[in-house]
Amino acid sequence: MLLALDTATPACTAALFDADGTLLARVDEVMARGHAEQLMPLLDRLLDGRRATSVLVGCGPGSFTGLRVGIAAAHGLSIGWGVPLAGMSTLALLAAGLPGDGPVAVALTGGHGELFVQQFDRGPLRPLAPVESLSPTAAAAVIDAPLVAGSGAHALLAARGHGEAVYALPAAANALRLPESLRSLPARPVYARAPDAKPKAA
Repeated sequence: MLLALDTATPACTAALFDADGTLLARVDEVMARGHAEQLMPLLDRLLDGRRATSVLVGCGPGSFTGLRVGIAAAHGLSIGWGVPLAGMSTLALLAAGLPGDGPVAVALTGGHGELFVQQFDRGPLRPLAPVESLSPTAAAAVIDAPLVAGSGAHALLAARGHGEAVYALPAAANALRLPESLRSLPARPVYARAPDAKPKAA
């Protein structure tokens, strides 16, 4: 069985799949904070005594704290169970849950008023550009997909002035809709912007 989870956004989401890809169980909870306290009880309910044979975790970009909570938990379960661990793109996971085809962009609210943005094609799903952290105005200049989804979609569309914005969060139940290349990443955080803390000058 495969356990997939993502905590990089307000969605604390996890899903359990059978060996043939059948979705056995899913849990999706939205929370402004508290991922660290809620994740393990959530996984305990999901697993219900079962044990996964592989773990897949969302690597962001997204909330600094939420992202690290999910990755730390995934590493712990992988070590405890002695099973393989891989990472997946949080932005691609969100894109994978959207209906339709053609180009789509994902925009998640980041820090300092910026958005984490990436554009995808859906036929099959593949990134058309790398993840960037940009102001809504700068993102509007580089994102031309008519559909923009995510917590930052409305801010991007307000700056661009045209298109369709959909508020959406990633769901781990869509993990197997990702192509192999987007769910076989190293299980470490993708931050997409430089850290706020700067080393002191010597």
